[in-house]
Amino acid sequence: MPRPFRCRRIEQLPVYRSFSPDDITATENVLMSVDEFEALRLLDDEGLTQEACAARMNIARTTVTAIYESARKKIADALVNGKRLLITGGHCKYEPVEIHQEIIEKGANTMRIAVTYENGEIFQHFGHTGQFKLYDIEDGRIVNEQIIDTDGNGHGALAGFLQAVKADALICGGIGRGAQMALADLGIRLYAGVQGAADSAAKALAEGTLEYDPDARCDHHGHHHGEGHHHGYHGDEGCHRHHGEGHECGHHHGKGLDCGHQEGDEGCRHHHGE
Repeated sequence: MPRPFRCRRIEQLPVYRSFSPDDITATENVLMSVDEFEALRLLDDEGLTQEACAARMNIARTTVTAIYESARKKIADALVNGKRLLITGGHCKYEPVEIHQEIIEKGANTMRIAVTYENGEIFQHFGHTGQFKLYDIEDGRIVNEQIIDTDGNGHGALAGFLQAVKADALICGGIGRGAQMALADLGIRLYAGVQGAADSAAKALAEGTLEYDPDARCDHHGHHHGEGHHHGYHGDEGCHRHHGEGHECGHHHGKGLDCGHQEGDEGCRHHHGE
């Protein structure tokens, strides 16, 4: 009987997720997992021993050796062969960001939507968000609302902040590629490129009529391609199929609310990058 897989503890989400050579247009990608990045960070940036790294990541020293060697080979491949390096996916359990205000308790059958928030509107720059507004959805309607401060957390910590408040989805304007990858790693669904009143957007998502742009970036947020995408939470059955750089699919099966959690996973997310 195989031994149960132990998730790797990640203390710090990667801020920068994509590296490409300047002198050519890279045609191939190298995918480094977040746990491989964490081993590199702890061993090479912090200078820890493999024993100390293993303790911090809650894995065996032999596992540290294996994922560290894998990470180094991927870096060599990218540098020597001019490939694009992407950091995403892995068997990871993330350290939550500490929240300094009381958060409304989330129900077992509740979908929690976070919206980047400023003066009633959707704030258009995810990485500089000072507040989120949380909406708890049950049976297609909003049952709780709460505004929370990010306490000065920068873009590198905001994905962890959303995990700490138990958000299942994010509505925002523009958002960088790295943040998109971080949200995908955490299993938080993304609805970007949305403008206007936060309350209206949350209500539209709950009802399945929200128009959004999955390709929205901080440099050209707010533009919709064609007729846009429509999505709601009516029975998508927790679909987490990732398409390359953090996009997800969403299917409507009409079978009621899906809270997006899986029994027994204890926060461990396993994504396959591309």
